[in-house]
Amino acid sequence: MGAVKEILGVSIGSSARDHTVEVDLLGERFRIRREGTDGSLDRAEARISQMDGKVAAFGMGGIDIYLRADGHDYYFREAKRLRRAAVETPIVCGSGLKGAVEASTVRYMTDTLGLDLRGKKVLMTSAVDRWGMAEGLHDAGCELVFGDLLYALDIPILIRRWGTLRLLVRAITPIAAQMPFSWLYPTGSSQEKTYTGKHEAMYREADIIAGDWQFVRRYMPEDMSGKWILTNTTTAKDLEFLRDRGVELIVTSTPRLGGRSFGTNVIEATMVALKGASGPLEESEYLELLDRVGFKPDVVWLQQMPPVGDTDALET
Repeated sequence: MGAVKEILGVSIGSSARDHTVEVDLLGERFRIRREGTDGSLDRAEARISQMDGKVAAFGMGGIDIYLRADGHDYYFREAKRLRRAAVETPIVCGSGLKGAVEASTVRYMTDTLGLDLRGKKVLMTSAVDRWGMAEGLHDAGCELVFGDLLYALDIPILIRRWGTLRLLVRAITPIAAQMPFSWLYPTGSSQEKTYTGKHEAMYREADIIAGDWQFVRRYMPEDMSGKWILTNTTTAKDLEFLRDRGVELIVTSTPRLGGRSFGTNVIEATMVALKGASGPLEESEYLELLDRVGFKPDVVWLQQMPPVGDTDALET
């Protein structure tokens, strides 16, 4: 086994969620780190520039280079400066991997776990940033309600038709992509806030709450008894939070490594480094590599969850 390959995820999210783990993948050793800059784009840009050429790949977290939704790519203005800071080292944001892996996560729930999703009522917090997940749930026969306007733009309107969602995405996303990212998505310390007491009815009406974790938790009520969560990055602390609120099942699209699941940006960066590529891969290449290394969705039945600290028992 050769030298350890360093994967660095630089996130404009909270540094309280930082994590480091080492794993062996296909005979190579990887050290995977997530570093938050507490909302500072300047610090994120400086860190990427400082480590450029010194790590195998960067993941860009807390902000997307682009969103891929309904066959179109929408690039965020503010992310360009972070992307430019990486001159020698490939940098990815998870969007190239997200659609394929999250659609396959829904299939994993039905085909491998044997869960019947047809007719399940789903609150999809924001479909535009989790389009593969939204399509997968739609194809599985779920009854979806979309909260894109509420969660991203604070407009208290829910979308209940797939066709309406597609029209909205094409009309609004090009404009939203030019806004400051912090207007659209919680960054820094705001990621630790939960606005219990607001919009609780839409959680009560849903069987499944799906989407980005920061959106999923934002308006989560105290009583979530029997609910299922389909999301991305969660820590051991997040699992405790959900268990205390009565959530029955959480499925994350990426595996749990050392007690937490990493964001798709870090997993995508790891696959790019594993391939030895200079940039993003094709979706089929990501899925092939994930299968070869044995990465699969993480599944935790929370009301059967072991004590905090027993991280090995959390892995399924």
